[in-house]
Amino acid sequence: MAPSPPNRLTALREGSLVPLLLSFSWPAIVSMSLNMLYNVVDRIYIGQGCGADAIAGLALTFPVMLVVGAVGPLIGVGSSTEISIQLGRKAYREAERTLGQMVALKLLFGLLAPFVLYFLVLDPAFALMGADKMTPESVRLGRLYCGLVLPFMLTQHLAFGLSGTIRAEGAPVRSMRCMVIGCVANLVLDPILIFGCHLGVAGAAWATNLAMVLSCLDALSYYFREGPVLRIRACRLRLYADLAPRVLAIGMAPFLMEVSLSCVTFAMNRAFALWSPTPRLVTSQIAAFSIWLVSGNIFFTPLMGIQQGLAPILGYNWGAKAYDRIRAILRLGFWLTSALCVGISVAQVLLAHPLAWCFARSDPLLVEHGARAISVGNCCVWIIGINVLATTYFQSIGRPATAIVLSLLRQVFCLIPCAFLLPYLFPEDPVLGIWLAMPLSDVLTTLATAPTWYHEMRVLARRAAATNSAAAPSV
Repeated sequence: MAPSPPNRLTALREGSLVPLLLSFSWPAIVSMSLNMLYNVVDRIYIGQGCGADAIAGLALTFPVMLVVGAVGPLIGVGSSTEISIQLGRKAYREAERTLGQMVALKLLFGLLAPFVLYFLVLDPAFALMGADKMTPESVRLGRLYCGLVLPFMLTQHLAFGLSGTIRAEGAPVRSMRCMVIGCVANLVLDPILIFGCHLGVAGAAWATNLAMVLSCLDALSYYFREGPVLRIRACRLRLYADLAPRVLAIGMAPFLMEVSLSCVTFAMNRAFALWSPTPRLVTSQIAAFSIWLVSGNIFFTPLMGIQQGLAPILGYNWGAKAYDRIRAILRLGFWLTSALCVGISVAQVLLAHPLAWCFARSDPLLVEHGARAISVGNCCVWIIGINVLATTYFQSIGRPATAIVLSLLRQVFCLIPCAFLLPYLFPEDPVLGIWLAMPLSDVLTTLATAPTWYHEMRVLARRAAATNSAAAPSV
């Protein structure tokens, strides 16, 4: 017998929008903020304790780690979106099958992929990114970090995947808890292992591993000890021919977004290796790019938290065919997303130098490069809100093809070509051309997204009118 939906599911369909969005967003913002905080603190500790070589070494690992991490949303976001839609349709058995399949896929990937990546992919990837033009110590530290973290990726994948499905059930605060536990543990363990035990980069890796184990255990405890709408059952832990293609298609957009970030990191590292004249300058520019990535997380966390809050609300109401409500949700989401993007852009331009100084105060050259990266790279972020919201919307309602194209616009179709072409326009400072590729890609992405967005708003208006006409009593 299907379980009775608790009040939290009814709120998705009938609750007041602003309080509902806040109730779903603030736990995501808190958990992502803590996750961001330990990533930032991690890099600050590494930068202050181990130097630019360590920061650049971790920057070398980003593309590999991002590809591994990208499989998380491929499975997890696809599954949680499908669960939201299924719960909106009151298809509880289907939702439970989706949950079981997600766990099975996470186990399969988490047990097999890390060893393949470490032994077959890591060295060729480093070489293609120009590791031969960097300092030997930075390459050694990057390899050390990957070797310690990759075997523990299973716990990270399960923790993030189960956190998403818990949120899809309408329990955002409980979803937040398992992430908070891991984040707090990492914040505590980082200084102990990096400085107290004098483990350096290895200490940062072990702090991350232990924190993710704790997050995973707490997420599992929700399904085995508390009162979820859905349950993890041994008989459901398998792949389903009718479900797997839908889940992977929906998850393809965030997957490709993560992979595209890996491609961007790879391409930018390669571009710096091509245009910087000495190994020390190559290492410094790659470290500056790492600072740009990590410091950006500080400001993008509220934006991503709002998107995570919007996703289950949109998915549930799409399943319930509540098109008027979806339009109201999108209007609210548009203004919130746009306001946050403006704030992100202004704050990063104004605080560029202090942010760079936090990561590398003992290295004036790296501070200079990092400040330029942050200010130039983020000066046009204020216009990308429409692309962010459009990607969330199409992903949430099970329209993966459109979401994929929109998610790849900024980071692949626009940024990478610009990063390799613009240096030719600045022969006296070609590295500036690489950084200018970022604001130019923001402008191009917004111009390309706007027509699709406005067309979809008109389609939603027509669907809402048709639904209201069908529901109206005949005279």
